Amino acid sequence: MLFAHLKRILGLGRLRLRAPYGVRDEFTLAAIAQNLRKLAKLRPKTAETRIAI
Repeated sequence: MLFAHLKRILGLGRLRLRAPYGVRDEFTLAAIAQNLRKLAKLRPKTAETRIAI
């Protein structure tokens, strides 16, 4: 599911960089973005965050 999510939702069907280091960096950034999305879903919503959004 994680790779399918990266490919479909985040648009990583193809990597834009070709060098091994570039591919690694691009995939790392995509993994960071995916983890941040997960963390945002786990964060409890309080009255302060509802007002700020």
